[in-house]
Amino acid sequence: MEPINALGRRKAAVARVYLSDGKGKITVNGRDYKEYFGAETLQYVVTQPLVHLNVSDKYDINVNLDGGGVKGQAEALRLGITRALIMIDPENKSTLKAEGFVTRDPREVERKKPGRPKARKRFQFSKR
Repeated sequence: MEPINALGRRKAAVARVYLSDGKGKITVNGRDYKEYFGAETLQYVVTQPLVHLNVSDKYDINVNLDGGGVKGQAEALRLGITRALIMIDPENKSTLKAEGFVTRDPREVERKKPGRPKARKRFQFSKR
């Protein structure tokens, strides 16, 4: 099987996922994902779709991750892996959708407005 390409995004993070047949090795930016994502919770987030479909040792995954923070990157990677698995077998979509892995989280950082310290915060009002 030739590698399947998929894209996952979350906040400012972009994950380009290349999924191919293999033994279950996940490589992120040339490093093992357990080394890249130190926290076990983030490692769990990354492998959720694979564990849910019981295919964690069936595919090798190579990922280019860019932008954002570690949590955003982990969730972008989860979405990318989910989309790649759906490309392989479209029948998986309903089970993955029920777990909420297919939905792209649209929340982004609101821009800073002029004349204010942050996006919504205002400077202290002084009546006199």
